[in-house]
Amino acid sequence: PFEFAGSIYGSTFFMATGFHGFHVLIGTIFLAVCLGRALKGQFTPQKHFGFEAAAWYWHFVDVVWLFLFFAIYVWGSWGGVIHAE
Repeated sequence: PFEFAGSIYGSTFFMATGFHGFHVLIGTIFLAVCLGRALKGQFTPQKHFGFEAAAWYWHFVDVVWLFLFFAIYVWGSWGGVIHAE
């Protein structure tokens, strides 16, 4: 229905979802490293900063996704309703 270079909406859509996908990939790698460290017994109740950082990063990615979903799918669907005067 739309292309990367076809409109500003298309460019913004692909750029925003691409950046978000990249951050999801980084977060998945981060969590996989945490899983490997957990299986090796490297986390203790006193020493678990890597796991906590991965959890905070993943929450950040979740919040960004909520904003992107609203901005792209909700605001984007209002394109025919809101006009610049």
